[in-house]
Amino acid sequence: MTTMKKYRVYTYLPDLLCSTLFKMARSFFWLKRTEDFRITPLAVCSLLVFVATVATAQDAEDSAKKSTIRKANVGGYMITQIEKVDKSYNAGYSMYAAAWPLLKEYSGRSFQSGLFGTWMHPQYDGPLPVEKLYTDIEGGLGWWRDTEYATTTPKFIMGGVQLNFAGWANGPGAGRGRDWSKPNGKYGVAQLSPWLLWPPDGLNLKQGTNGELFGSGYLPLPLTEPKTTTAGAAVSTGNQSWTLFLNTGNFKGPVAFFTPYFWSQASVEDPRLSGLFLDQRPSEPNKAFQMETQHIHSYEATDSKGQTYARMAPTQYPAGSDGNSDLLHRLMVYIKEALWDDVEAWFAGGDPVDGKINVEHANMQKFKKGVRSNWKFYGAHIPKDKRALMNITSYLDANVTDSATLRVRWAGDMITKVEKNGHTLVTLPEYYKMVNTAEDDIGQWVAVAPDDVPFETGLHEVSFNRSEDDRTSLTYSTPEEETSSWKTPGPAAGPFKAKLGDGSTLTYYWYRFADQPALLNADLSHEEREEMQRRVELLHRNWKMDGEYLPPPLIGKLADIDPALIVTPPPGMEAGYVPIVTRQGLE
Repeated sequence: MTTMKKYRVYTYLPDLLCSTLFKMARSFFWLKRTEDFRITPLAVCSLLVFVATVATAQDAEDSAKKSTIRKANVGGYMITQIEKVDKSYNAGYSMYAAAWPLLKEYSGRSFQSGLFGTWMHPQYDGPLPVEKLYTDIEGGLGWWRDTEYATTTPKFIMGGVQLNFAGWANGPGAGRGRDWSKPNGKYGVAQLSPWLLWPPDGLNLKQGTNGELFGSGYLPLPLTEPKTTTAGAAVSTGNQSWTLFLNTGNFKGPVAFFTPYFWSQASVEDPRLSGLFLDQRPSEPNKAFQMETQHIHSYEATDSKGQTYARMAPTQYPAGSDGNSDLLHRLMVYIKEALWDDVEAWFAGGDPVDGKINVEHANMQKFKKGVRSNWKFYGAHIPKDKRALMNITSYLDANVTDSATLRVRWAGDMITKVEKNGHTLVTLPEYYKMVNTAEDDIGQWVAVAPDDVPFETGLHEVSFNRSEDDRTSLTYSTPEEETSSWKTPGPAAGPFKAKLGDGSTLTYYWYRFADQPALLNADLSHEEREEMQRRVELLHRNWKMDGEYLPPPLIGKLADIDPALIVTPPPGMEAGYVPIVTRQGLE
C-alpha cells in the first residue's frame, strides 16, 4: 500500500467514502491495479464526478428538448353526405348513433367531443326580421368541459339552444351555469317519463358500451294549447312540446320535453321574433349530420433538423366482425300525421293511441358514399392561417357506406386493433409528420409510425392523463329555499337515492307532474297546468317503457341506459307523477 500512499491527495470528500467508491468502481468496471497503472480513490471520485457531470448535461439537454414540446389539440368535424328530402317532412326526426369510448383513457375536463349527431333548426319560408337568429336542438352523445362525472363511456344531453345562446337546456334541471338566480334554461325541460331519472350531468349509458346503437329523436306533442300572450306581453306561444323519444335496450318511449315558453321567452323582449321559434315553427328536415370534436389532447415538437411532428391522445372507433364501423344509422324524418294528429284527437276525447310512430308518414334520409374530415391540430403557437389538415382520409374508407348506414373501414399498417370485453376497437395513428405540399404553403399532417419519429422530440414520453386539470367534481344542487318552486308546492314523496356507474349519487323526489319546477316556471296558469296533468296521465297509463315508438334499427344491437336510472313509481303514483333529481354529487 506504500505506492498508494505516495499518490494520495486529501480532498474535501471523506477518505472512507472515497475508498468505498473506489472499491465499487473497481468491482463494477473490473479495474486492476498494477505497478504501472494505479487507480487512487481520488481518481475514482473524479471519474464519478465526470460521469455525473455528463449525465447532468445530458439531462439538461433532454430537458431543453422537452421544453420545445408545445401543447396542442385536435379538433374539427367528420361530415356525412346526405341526400335531401322533401321539405314537408318537418315534424321531427329520429336516428341511431353508435356509442363508444372515443379515447382509451379519459384525459381531463378540457377534452370535448361529440359523437355523431345533428342540429335541428326551425324551418323558415321567408326572410327573417333580424340579422342574427340562432336557435336549435343540438344535443347528443359525447363529453363536454362542464361534465362533472365523466368516464370513457359517453353521456347524452338534450341541447336546446335559446336565442343566440342566451341560455340552453340539457335536460330537466340542467342548463347554462350553476346559478339558479339566473336560470338561463335550467327550467327549460320538463320531465315526462315516470320510469327514467335524468341526471343534471347528462343521461348515463351503461358502462362498457362499445359500438351499440343509441336511438333518439324529437317529435312534437300537443301537451298544451296555443297562447296569444306570453309573460304578460302581446306575443304568442305555440303548443309544440318537442319531446325526446329514446329507443334503447332497456328503455323505450318519451322521456322529457322542451316547454314552449323556453323558446318564446325571447320574443317577450323583442316582439319582432314572435312566431319564429320551435314552439310554433316546423323543423328543418335537411339537417347536417356530423361528429363535432373540439379538443383531443395533443403535443407538437420539432427535431434538430427542423422537422415538426405531433402526437394525439389514443383515439379509437368500434369495429364489427367485418372490420367496419357502423357510426350512424336509419335517419328518419316525419310529417305531423306520423304522431301528432292521432294524439291530438285522443286528448280531445278520441280513441287511445299506442305511441308507435306511423312510418307511412316518414322518410329515410339516404347516405351518400364518402365522409369529409377537417380535423386539424390547433394550438396557441399555430396562427389561424397555418392550421394544417390531418390526412385522416388516407386510412378511412367510406365506400362501404350504404343508403341506411354511415359505415367506414379503417385500413393501413398504422391502424391497430384490440379486443375488449368481446368488442373490437380500432385505434387511429397517434403520430403525425408535417409534410409540405405543392398545393399550398401550409402543408398537411401525415400519419407516421412511432419509430419514424425521432426520440429527441420527446413525444414518445408525453402523458395524456387527466392529472393536470383534475379536481374534485362539483355538486349539482337545486334551490333549498322554502319559497322556491322546488319546495312549494313541493314533492309528493322522497327523498330517494340512486348510485350511478359514473360514481355519482342522485337524490330525487316524486313530484306531481303539474307541480314540477319546470312547469311552475313555464308561464302557465293553474288551469293550463291541470289540463297538461290530465293529458299526461293518459300517456302514463297507455305508453309504457317497453312499448314500440321510434322505427327500430335494421342492423346491430341497441345500447343500454345505466340500469340505476330505471325506476318504478311508488304505489299510488303510477300515473301523473314523475321523478325529479334535486342533487347529484359524490358520496
